[in-house]
Amino acid sequence: MSPSVYGAAKPVVAVLLSGLCHWHVNNKIDAMPEGPVIVASNHLSWIDIPLLGVCIPRRIAFMAKKEYFYSPFHRVLLRVFGGFTVERGTVDRTALDQADEALKNGCALGIFPEGTRSRNLQLQRGRLGLAFIAFRNDALILPVGISGTEKIRQRYENKSRFFSRPDVTVNIGQPFKLPRVDGSLTRAQLVSSTEMVMRRLAELLPEDYRGVYKGNTP
Repeated sequence: MSPSVYGAAKPVVAVLLSGLCHWHVNNKIDAMPEGPVIVASNHLSWIDIPLLGVCIPRRIAFMAKKEYFYSPFHRVLLRVFGGFTVERGTVDRTALDQADEALKNGCALGIFPEGTRSRNLQLQRGRLGLAFIAFRNDALILPVGISGTEKIRQRYENKSRFFSRPDVTVNIGQPFKLPRVDGSLTRAQLVSSTEMVMRRLAELLPEDYRGVYKGNTP
């Protein structure tokens, strides 16, 4: 997806989103920090992808699970927003190379560190890939907490509320870098860094969305 097409699509997507929900952004940013940036968000619904695309000023390339591309609708949606697949449960070197390339080319990299959509709305343990990519590219991490997008799915399941427009909140946090590592990166460092990212995410969510990180924020 070229920058010009991506930019032209954003206002159209914003209008479509407004027809589905009342969305509100806290701590809206007009410009991204310089250099490589990873946008890290919790994941409740497929709506999260276009929502982040509209709310974040830099073009985002989303790293998405391979299963998303089995659906023609989701495949088109991800292609519009520069998405590429990752094979979960393995070291997907092709996906890592694509992530590096996206950051090198000036895109932000969009990652849902839980690795999948949370079906019970609760924040789950983060996977280690985000921290590995952040270290590998010396990238800033921009945490984003989303709440309410699950209600859009429920709207279609409950026909009596079909025309309702639920409230959706996007909380944008402060960008940060993981602690510097001297020498070879260890699994223990990846685990502790991933926990740091997830706690930052949990801070941006209502208490009843924090799941395993409830009461465990800094």
